[in-house]
Amino acid sequence: MSNSEKPYLIVVGIDYSPASDLALERAFELAAERRSADVHVVNVINLYGAHAILDGSSEPVGFTSVTLADATAALERHVEQRRAAFAGSLSAVSVHCHLRLDAPATEVAQIAADLEADLVVVGTHGRRGVARMLLGSVAEAVVRMAPCPVLVVRPKALPEQPPRIEPPCPQCLEARRASAGAEYWCAQHRERHGQRHIYTQRDRVGAETEMPLTFHR
Repeated sequence: MSNSEKPYLIVVGIDYSPASDLALERAFELAAERRSADVHVVNVINLYGAHAILDGSSEPVGFTSVTLADATAALERHVEQRRAAFAGSLSAVSVHCHLRLDAPATEVAQIAADLEADLVVVGTHGRRGVARMLLGSVAEAVVRMAPCPVLVVRPKALPEQPPRIEPPCPQCLEARRASAGAEYWCAQHRERHGQRHIYTQRDRVGAETEMPLTFHR
């Protein structure tokens, strides 16, 4: 088959979450725009003995222990349901399911390399903090490792605002000015921040030259 006849090949990673369903829908949309396209859906699971740990929920705790055969059937059933619910035409699209073991980002990137994929689609939850570290890191790792372009899909929402940093307390500023820097905090904030403790380099290593080191508790 010549390059001009080669189907446009899309790899999409899913974990049964709403974000990954959105990625699968986007993969179907992109595939439907092509004259010929293949969509390869990848779900990566953890294996304990002869059983797989299947995440069937978008909640933090929604895991079920199933056999590998059941996990494969669940993946195929889920993909077929999403395909049936897709509003566009997928008559020229071939859909394949892959169940993999190991690290999700590595396996998604590896199958993209194995198949010479044209595009990888992954979802992200778009959260900050611990949730981002646990849920968004897969998408970030796929972007780093994939051998082809990666489309990261996230739910439509207003961007999160960064935490607001309050201006300094005017009373603290006045206390600093009046004490020539000997006191950092006003009476109200002194209890929360504690007293200033000054240590010197001589206190720590007995050096001749003192180097003030300031710590706050």
